[in-house]
Amino acid sequence: MTIASNVKQTFATVKNIESQLSSLALNSLDVEAQKVFHEAMLTIGEIKGDLQSRIYELERAEPQYKGS
Repeated sequence: MTIASNVKQTFATVKNIESQLSSLALNSLDVEAQKVFHEAMLTIGEIKGDLQSRIYELERAEPQYKGS
């Protein structure tokens, strides 16, 4: 597996985690838990953005990784 494939797989996993945290924040009855889940979701969102930037860099530097 290439580095680009690993980064893309990690990106997909992080997107899933972000979605799950969002769902937990919306469905939690405890206000403090909602806050914690929301903050974690925002942190994961930043990580997701960093990974997306890295994917763009990899695709720009190595065109063979584009769309794979």
